[in-house]
Amino acid sequence: MAAASATTLSVGSAPSFGSIVSPKLQSKAFIAKYNTRNYLRYFSGLKAEAFVRCESKSSFLGNESVAALRQSITPKARNEKQRSWNHVQPQASYKVAVLGASGGIGQPLALLIKMSPLVSSLHLYDIANVKGVAADLSHCNTPAQVFDFTGASELANSLKGVDVVVIPAGVPRKPGMTRDDLFNINANIVKGLVEAVADNCPDAFIHIISNPVNSTMPIAAEVLKQKGVYDPKKLFGVTTLDVVRANTFVAQKKNLRLIDVDVPVIGGHAGITILPLLSKTRPSTTFTNEEVQELTVRIQNAGTEVVEAKAGAGSATLSMAYAAARFVESSLRALDGDADVYECSYVQSDLTELPFFASRVKLGRNGVEALISSDLRGLTEYEQKALEALKPELKASIEKGIAYAQKQTASA
Repeated sequence: MAAASATTLSVGSAPSFGSIVSPKLQSKAFIAKYNTRNYLRYFSGLKAEAFVRCESKSSFLGNESVAALRQSITPKARNEKQRSWNHVQPQASYKVAVLGASGGIGQPLALLIKMSPLVSSLHLYDIANVKGVAADLSHCNTPAQVFDFTGASELANSLKGVDVVVIPAGVPRKPGMTRDDLFNINANIVKGLVEAVADNCPDAFIHIISNPVNSTMPIAAEVLKQKGVYDPKKLFGVTTLDVVRANTFVAQKKNLRLIDVDVPVIGGHAGITILPLLSKTRPSTTFTNEEVQELTVRIQNAGTEVVEAKAGAGSATLSMAYAAARFVESSLRALDGDADVYECSYVQSDLTELPFFASRVKLGRNGVEALISSDLRGLTEYEQKALEALKPELKASIEKGIAYAQKQTASA
């Protein structure tokens, strides 16, 4: 990894929080390293104050993760001899790149990532219109320095030294368009970007957002294999939006506090391959058969719900950006040594006979530390049938992605 796993506190000639920085011109600063978990609570990305509480209810994280985060960042008791850090500006140590940063997902995602106290450098790449996005974001008084990169000639530089790469690049869904309709366009985009990642930051966590994720993830895996740098623990299909929607819809339906709700979602990231395990909802909740059917279908079709509501003006860009930012934040916490980070993600898996499968995973400094198999035990009859029903469609999407990548290699 390019960055150390501790947050650094910078004093002296560090650049202003609101500055946009050329990749070639970074001010040097006196750096003192301190454990993130001890000092994170004293910085909020939304406020430039000396001491600001970390408000759990505004977090990207679910209740379980919030509880773990709160525990992990509680400072050790100070004695009278310990120094006060009121006048030290916190500067985090992780670099994040967003490929497709000027798009409908990329812009709000970049804003949310810039709010993270764990990010020191935010690299924004797109084929056009990214300079304005970077200039706009640079005015936000949060520590992350913003770097802009435009066009294929600057792609490699955008990836140098990066710890997490997020790929929302591609065309959005339009009314009447399925995720499969997106394949021919977005498959080539993802292939090219992942090739650049393999060449320039092969050890980075890679977050695939570009749809159809059920196919673009296998494409990314094949590209990395061909480059000889595939690490299945560090490649993720971002399915967090399915969890975010499930938590929201269940909380609304059952009149629960949203911060308390956690619904694991398994399978894939399209239509019937999205399977919310309502029987595993926390806190334990009882659903009628009708509620299970209604909630499952709504969660599976929530993307279409937004596409139709926008009437041709776009797809689910804002909620997707929010969910992706939550997954970035979880990845950064894991990189920083938090030992209790869990998220659902579409990864290489042996939980079923399928090579890729979404489930809850435990994240650590090296990526996926464990697949949470317990969620697949004790399923209801409805969930078990739905699981078996989704497998053929998910299998076909995976095979389509693998075949595309292999065909491209053969014809190269």
